[in-house]
Amino acid sequence: MRDVHIGGQGQYFVGSTLPTGSGTRSRDGAFPHILLAIGAAVVGGAVWAGIAGVLKRPSAAHEVISTIMLNWIAIWVGTYLFGDGGPLQNSANKTIPISNDIAGSAKLPVFWGDKDLQGLHVGFFVALAALVLFWLVLNRTTLGYEVRAVGFNPEAAAYGGINVKKNLVRTLAISGAFAGLAGGLDMLGYLYRFGVSDIPVSSVGFLGIAVALLGRNTAVGTGLGALLFGALLFGTTHGLSSNVIQPELAGNLTYMIQGLIVLFVGADVLILYIWNTRRRLRRKAMVA
Repeated sequence: MRDVHIGGQGQYFVGSTLPTGSGTRSRDGAFPHILLAIGAAVVGGAVWAGIAGVLKRPSAAHEVISTIMLNWIAIWVGTYLFGDGGPLQNSANKTIPISNDIAGSAKLPVFWGDKDLQGLHVGFFVALAALVLFWLVLNRTTLGYEVRAVGFNPEAAAYGGINVKKNLVRTLAISGAFAGLAGGLDMLGYLYRFGVSDIPVSSVGFLGIAVALLGRNTAVGTGLGALLFGALLFGTTHGLSSNVIQPELAGNLTYMIQGLIVLFVGADVLILYIWNTRRRLRRKAMVA
């Protein structure tokens, strides 16, 4: 889309909160329980993102502004739910503003590594399946064609009979569903509980913007960009010991490398502009 939104963080929070509520109660089987929790995360993220699209239709509220506001609403709603005296605060110790642990039947199985040390769980394959689904929808369906047409030129798409406002809501809802899925996978895969202290340190939704920029909004590129940024994030904050790099520098090293990557990825526009300007000036000099 030509107009972008930055509401992934709030949609990620919603996707993390809903599995916490639905995943703390035990079920008869693990698969239905996991399916219920992930479904709640996906639907919650889609609905939360769709609100911005619905607001744009009657009032022309810009999706960037509305998604920023929805981010803060999600943050403060989460603070209320898991804070002192909140309805989703844990029942064991009321002095700690966190939720109850999700039931064992809702936890994603670990297929590589130790589950007590955050081994690699089956959410990895769910993420790969989401990339395939993203590619299929965007490149092999009528919906994807309409979304791309509106993104390239909304006026031309409207002239061709495509409902621009309807596709805006669809696009926001789809992106929100993926963000909610990310929150659900994190909650069921390794967090297992959600607390007030987790809210200010999380930046997964904003990191997704850099990943999408690096991947040029393609499925393969986004997947590779996510692997790179994930390796940078966990490699510098968890995998480096004090005798390799100073602990106080390890966390900031991630942000410096990420910033350099985004800078170089976006530099091609500046380089092409300078190159084309140079060619135009040379032509003018030759004509003169």
